[in-house]
Amino acid sequence: MVAIAAPMLGALVAVTVKPGDSVVPGQEIAVVEAMKMQHGVAAPAAGIVVSFVAAVGDTLAEGQPILFIEPEAGDAAEAVPAKAAAVDPDHIRADLAEVLARRRGTLDIARPDAVAKRRKTGHRTARENIDALLDDDSFIEYGGLAIAGRSRRATTEELIAQSPADGLVMGIGTVNAGLFGEEHARVATMAYDYTVFAGTQGARNHIKTDRLVELADRWRIPFVQFAEGGGGRPGDTDGGGFIRAFEWLPKLSGRVPIVGMAAGRCFAGNASFLGCSDVVIATRDATIGMGGPAMIEGGGLGVFRPEEVGPVAVHVANGVVDLLVDDEAAAVAAAKRYLGYFQGRLADWTCADQRALRHAIPENRLRVYDIRALIETLVDRESWMELRRGFGLSMIVGLARIEGRPVGIVANDPAHLGGAIDSDAADKAARFLQLCEAHGLPVVSLSDTPGIMVGPEVEKTGLVRHAARMFLIGANLTVPLLSVVLRKSYGLGAIAMTGGSYQASMFAVSWPTGEFGGMGLEGAVRLGYRKELDAIADPATRQAKFEEMVAQLYQHGKALTTAGYYGIDDVIDPADTRQWIAAALRTAPAATVPESGKRLRWIDSW
Repeated sequence: MVAIAAPMLGALVAVTVKPGDSVVPGQEIAVVEAMKMQHGVAAPAAGIVVSFVAAVGDTLAEGQPILFIEPEAGDAAEAVPAKAAAVDPDHIRADLAEVLARRRGTLDIARPDAVAKRRKTGHRTARENIDALLDDDSFIEYGGLAIAGRSRRATTEELIAQSPADGLVMGIGTVNAGLFGEEHARVATMAYDYTVFAGTQGARNHIKTDRLVELADRWRIPFVQFAEGGGGRPGDTDGGGFIRAFEWLPKLSGRVPIVGMAAGRCFAGNASFLGCSDVVIATRDATIGMGGPAMIEGGGLGVFRPEEVGPVAVHVANGVVDLLVDDEAAAVAAAKRYLGYFQGRLADWTCADQRALRHAIPENRLRVYDIRALIETLVDRESWMELRRGFGLSMIVGLARIEGRPVGIVANDPAHLGGAIDSDAADKAARFLQLCEAHGLPVVSLSDTPGIMVGPEVEKTGLVRHAARMFLIGANLTVPLLSVVLRKSYGLGAIAMTGGSYQASMFAVSWPTGEFGGMGLEGAVRLGYRKELDAIADPATRQAKFEEMVAQLYQHGKALTTAGYYGIDDVIDPADTRQWIAAALRTAPAATVPESGKRLRWIDSW
C-alpha cells in the first residue's frame, strides 16, 4: 500500500473518494486548507482506495497520512503525471467578463450621446485628447473604474453610467519617444471630462489627482493636464478625505516640466491647477477664471455668461496665456513640441544661411527691424517657439535649438518702446529665466535696449520692483548665459539683459552695430551738454552741433571701441553667432540636479 500524505500543516476540508474507488495518476482525492488557501492532494499513481486514517476537519501535520491506496501492478514505483485539461486561451470567464464590460462602459464608443454633445461644441473628448498627446499604445490608465462619490444620491449602477472615471481620465505614457527614446519620453497626464458633471473636481477624482501627482514627483516625469472644467463639485455626498493636490501639484514646480491646456470653460479649482503650469496653452474659445458665473452671481457681483468671464483675448494681453492656438488639436501639437525642448538633443537639424544676419540690422542706427525674423534665421529651422507673445511687448522670450541643442532665448524688440524694459517686459523675462534655470536650459540673450523704461506713468506700475526681478534672477543663474549685443546696450537695461554685468555671461560679444553707454546717446548729449547747446541761437547750427556730439559719443561707445578696452569679449561677424553659441554649449557641462531634486525650488506662476 502507498500512503497519501498532507503536503503541509493544515486542515483536511474535503475528500473526493471513498474506500474501494479507483483513482488515476494526478486525480484530486483530498483538499487541505492552510492560511485560508486550499491545496489539492493528488493521487501519485493508479490504484484502489483502501482506507482513510484522517477525517474532514482534522488538523494534519506536514507528511501525516490521509489515506492509503493499493497501486495497480507496475505503478507503485513510477507515478505517471496526469495531463492538464486543455484550456481555451480565448475563453472569457464570468469574473473577467464583468471587468471588461465595466471598462468598456467608460470608453467613448459606449457613450455616443456624450460624444455627440462634444461635437456640437466643436471639442474633443478627454480620451481623444490624451490619445492624441501620447504615443500609440503607450497609455496606461489609472483609476478608470472610479465613480463619483454620490452614493446617497444615486445607485452604483446609475453612478457607473453617469460618472465614468469620476470625470478624470489619467495615467502615464510617452510623448515623442520616436525622437528622444522612451527613457526621456515618459509623462503623466490627466484630462477632466466635461461630459461628467461639467468636468468638475469631485471627491474621488481629487484622490486620483493626488495619486498621479505623487507618481510624477517620485519618478521625475513631466506632468501634462487638460484643465477644462467648472471647478469644485458641490454635489458629492461621500467624504473623500483630505485633498492634497493643491499642495502636491505646486510642489512639482521646478522639479518637472508642467504643461497646462485649456479649451472651453476653465474655472476655479481647474483654473488654479492650470495656473501652476510652466506653460499655459489655450484655444481661442477658452474662458479662464478663478470663479465662474455661479460664484460671481452668488457673491452678488452680477450675472455673466461664461464667455464673459476671462475670455482668452484678455489673458493673452495680461500674460496668463503663453501660447494661443486655434483648437484642441493645435494645443496638443504645441504641448508635444514644447515637451521636446526638455527631452534632449535632436541629431538632425538644418539652419538658414547665416550670412543673412550681416544685413538683419539696418545701417541706419535709428531704424527698427524684425527681431523675430532675426531669431528664426539664427536658430535651427522650425525650432523657434515664442511664449507670451501678446504680453510685455518690448521683450521676446521663447525656446529654440542650436545644432539640435535646446536653448532659451530672451531678446528686446526695438519695434515696441524702442526695446525699453517696462514692468511687464521685466516680469516676462524674469519668469522665463526661472523656467530655464529650473530645467537646465542655457539662455541666449539678444540685447538691443535703450535701458529700463522711464517716466511717471511707468513708475505707477511698480517698475522698481518688477525691474529688480531681472537683476535678482539673472545674477543667480547657474545655467550658461550667452550674451550677444545686437545694437543698443545702454544703462540698467543692458545690465539686466546680461545677468548683472557683461562678465556674468559665459561670453559677451557684440555685432559691429553694437553701442554701449550709461544711457542713450541722444539723451546723454541733451542732458550733458544742455548749456552748450542752449547757448547756440541758430537752430540749424544747434542741430549740427548736437549731431556732431552724438557722433563723438558713438565713436567712444561703439562695439569696436568697447572691445578695445576689453569691456566685452569680442566683436564678431554676425554670421559667426551660431558658432559662438554652439562652442559654448559644447564647452558648458550638462546641468546637474542636486540631491533635493530641484535646481530651483519653484518657478513663479507669473
